[in-house]
Amino acid sequence: MEFLRLVLVFLHLLGMAVLVAMLLLQRRTAPGGPLNKGWLHGSLLQLVTGLALVGIAEMGEPPVNHAKVGVKLVVLLVILGLVAVNVRKEKFAGWLVPTLAALVVLNTGVAVFWV
Repeated sequence: MEFLRLVLVFLHLLGMAVLVAMLLLQRRTAPGGPLNKGWLHGSLLQLVTGLALVGIAEMGEPPVNHAKVGVKLVVLLVILGLVAVNVRKEKFAGWLVPTLAALVVLNTGVAVFWV
């Protein structure tokens, strides 16, 4: 079970890395260009692996911090919603990428600093 948890943590961190990479790639896209679909893939990877990690944690000894999980889930769902609405558009609003970046940083901060 520990090996599965470690694989899920690895994949979850890769999902976060994809989101950071999308931020850097999106800055290279010409103004008015399309939103990179990697935002969707990274956030879906984070969602699936995060839910699996919570499921595994529920089977363990220490209690799961449901408030932390809830906050992280809400932030990720906001990211997913913004991406899902804008990924098919040819142009997206100028505030979208900075907002997505702030939400990724917020989710990472919650994961690291909320004990």
